[in-house]
Amino acid sequence: MLDAYIYDGARTAFGKYCSSLAHVRPDDLAATVIKALVERNNIDPLLIDDVILGCACQSGEDSRNVARYATLAAGLPVEVSAQTVNRLCGSSLAAIIDAARAITCGEGDLFIAGGVESMTRAPLTFNKSNTAFSKDITVYDSAIGVRFPNPTIGKLYGHEAMPETADNVAKALEISREQCDSFAFNSQQKWASATNNGYFAEEIIPVNIPQKRGKPDLIVDKDEHPRAGATLDKMSSMRSLYEDGVVTAANASGINDGAAAVLVGSRAFGEQHQLEPIARILGGASAGIEPSMMGLGPVPACQKLLKRLNLTIEQMDLIEVNEAFAAQVLGGLKQLGIAEDDPRVNPNGGAISVGHPLGASGARLALTASRQLQRMNGRYALITMCIGVGQGIAMVIERS
Repeated sequence: MLDAYIYDGARTAFGKYCSSLAHVRPDDLAATVIKALVERNNIDPLLIDDVILGCACQSGEDSRNVARYATLAAGLPVEVSAQTVNRLCGSSLAAIIDAARAITCGEGDLFIAGGVESMTRAPLTFNKSNTAFSKDITVYDSAIGVRFPNPTIGKLYGHEAMPETADNVAKALEISREQCDSFAFNSQQKWASATNNGYFAEEIIPVNIPQKRGKPDLIVDKDEHPRAGATLDKMSSMRSLYEDGVVTAANASGINDGAAAVLVGSRAFGEQHQLEPIARILGGASAGIEPSMMGLGPVPACQKLLKRLNLTIEQMDLIEVNEAFAAQVLGGLKQLGIAEDDPRVNPNGGAISVGHPLGASGARLALTASRQLQRMNGRYALITMCIGVGQGIAMVIERS
């Protein structure tokens, strides 16, 4: 069992593709969150043992250790080290678990852990030729999907796109288009209720974007991906991405920009510096699965973790599942024996409504879950995500 605590957390608003955050570099997005956490908790930055950020794309401005660039851009001293991890969609949750493990092992008392993604600014990439003067070049969009595919992996497991893997889950577990649309609509409705209650405003740090010609700064402080006017009829009328499939743009997460991070420390550090924890990290686990069924990755990850902690699904007061696709969430819930309308599941909506900037989503889930446990006076929360190429990750926290 781990023994580390979440003391605070913050995130930017999640921007739509090519929208308000399109002109902000990913390292600058992350720097905004890091700086806010340090300043509002009145922490001497030299006490930070490491900054650990997750990032999935890592092909452009987020390459060459985006965590280090973000740490420096936030104004932290050069003595504060930083590292970037990549477990695709699970990257920032992995970063938090890594920080908690380091604290439990006595290898530090204070970490900033989270993640960032600018899918808008992720560049087009192409290969160098293997022969002189060749023009045999293939261009890939590094924002999403496979790039520079490995032929051996392709022969063994294929290179299916993420929506195709969600359709695979739906077919295997007999999940209908109607179920997916209903789940996605409910995500939008729950987001709207949480927003009206001010829950997401508690999480968000405004991003100030300077404008030209003396115009006032653009302040981005609201998530842009939610479909405020969505109706079930509209969502049901959308065409599926693949013939006979269930995945549509409305029942899947978006292509988004954003950053999120939490302050993770030991109990002793909090007591010494008068910081009150909001949650205790009890454990984390990951698991592998067939890549073509990657959406079910949370199932073995959750089972492994709960067994390790001697806890059960029934003991969880809150279950935060990353909504990469409605079909994937519904498939995982079915295999875990959880009803698709269980009120414990994503009570404030999820990635279908809020958005899914890949490397930032895990930290957003951890932050949302920590705050929600406080509101509902619950004890345990399970946080889990599916991961491309066939993995799942899970973390359990306890209200402090």
